[in-house]
Amino acid sequence: MSSPALVRQPEDSMPATALAEAGSAPAAIIRPSTPPSFATLGLRWYRLNRAGLRAAAIGVISLLAFLLVWHLLTTYRVVFFVRFTNVPSPLAVYDSFTKAIHDPKFLMHILLSCRRIFIGFSLAAIVGVPLGLIMGRFKLVHEVIFPVAEVLRPIPAIAWVPMAIMLWPTNEQSIVYITFLGSFFPILVNTLHGMSLVDPVLVRAAQCLGARERSIFREVYFPASLPHIFTGLTVGMGVAWVSLIAAEMISGQYGIGYFTWEAYSLVQYADIALGMIAIGVLGLGSSLLIRGAGQLVMPWRST
Repeated sequence: MSSPALVRQPEDSMPATALAEAGSAPAAIIRPSTPPSFATLGLRWYRLNRAGLRAAAIGVISLLAFLLVWHLLTTYRVVFFVRFTNVPSPLAVYDSFTKAIHDPKFLMHILLSCRRIFIGFSLAAIVGVPLGLIMGRFKLVHEVIFPVAEVLRPIPAIAWVPMAIMLWPTNEQSIVYITFLGSFFPILVNTLHGMSLVDPVLVRAAQCLGARERSIFREVYFPASLPHIFTGLTVGMGVAWVSLIAAEMISGQYGIGYFTWEAYSLVQYADIALGMIAIGVLGLGSSLLIRGAGQLVMPWRST
């Protein structure tokens, strides 16, 4: 037997004093949080970039140690299996650098070498990457082109100089051609290697979903091969600089390689070291550009 008196609301079960206290309690005041100080932000930034800062500090220390050893060996003219009697000191190279940066001819040498690298390397990438993708996908194309490429690949770039002079009407074209050959084969081989490592399960899954050959290339083969393609581009850039310097030393009239060889012919030892350092810096900058492009194209690789 039910009665309205037996059904009560939860408020009815609370004492009168509790209801009064609950009604008279003030609402909680939410205070705005103060912005973090510069010291806090700096500490957070340091914690996030601690590994990169540590690597940069170690790199700077190693470079300073290298310069110190170089200075001591050249100052005291050390002869210990290797002769440092005629090697210029870092200060002499720096003096040569301060004179060279005000010389338009030195800047022209650098610009011409960079232009040759850009043209030769770009042509090698444009030809090598698609050709490697096609050879990796179609067995017949691989069987036709791969033997010829394997025969030509071991030939060093310096051996191509006489043939390039006979093939092309100008020295500029022959130097660009040698630069192209130097970077073409590393790009082609690494692209082929990337295609050979593509998981066939992904290809069959795309085919089962109705993807056509063009879609399989775009969505499966190309993304899976990108890490190896950029590895080939990085290696090809290094070989391109080696090939370019060899070609400029032998048949060039301008370029950083010709500048270095001319300094040797004129017994200007500081300019020799300056040319070598310029080649190293230019090669390093080119490789960093390719790696930066790889991080932009493959953001998943940095996670």
